[in-house]
Amino acid sequence: MGSGSRSTDPKGLIAMSTPASDRTAVTDAPILDILAERWSTRIFDAASTIDEEALASALEAARWAPTAANTQPWRVIVARRGSEEHAKVLGTLAGFNSAWAGDAALLVVFVAETTRDGQPMTWALYDTGQAAAHFTVQAHADGLSTHQMGGFDRDAISAAFDLSADFTPISVMAVGELGDIRTAPEELQQRENAPRERRPIADTLLINA
Repeated sequence: MGSGSRSTDPKGLIAMSTPASDRTAVTDAPILDILAERWSTRIFDAASTIDEEALASALEAARWAPTAANTQPWRVIVARRGSEEHAKVLGTLAGFNSAWAGDAALLVVFVAETTRDGQPMTWALYDTGQAAAHFTVQAHADGLSTHQMGGFDRDAISAAFDLSADFTPISVMAVGELGDIRTAPEELQQRENAPRERRPIADTLLINA
């Protein structure tokens, strides 16, 4: 990924189409570059279409995520911008999400098979989260940007796509090319330029024996 150029406007905001490498996390221990560079944008290029080869690789990465007893409880709805399916997914998003996510080339719904043959799939949510994470990392490695959302109407997704009671929508992911921050509303610019933060590892470890 290229580093791009950047300048500052009078309000102190970064004025550029910010590539992921410019948002690289400052980590306390070394991690893979792609993990440090991955971040969740809300500014997508509304004119670009999806790179189909990159999408295929992201889906393949999700396919090979770890899964309990090889049960593979995840399912995926891929909705390209301009399609009826995209409009259906967009219509289920919570207010602020719907204001920007429609610019992404794709809206991808990750669905967990939470019951099978009448039995609960205990690890379905965990495994589906792993599939989504693998998708995200591969997408970023291939130059796509992503943003995962929990703010959507799960019942509306289930109704729109006629999902059975065995399947539970877990998240919606916006996927596409990074947009130009200079064209975004001020609220989005401020969110885009907010510092990247995580709590210290010491506050996460319950036990470190």
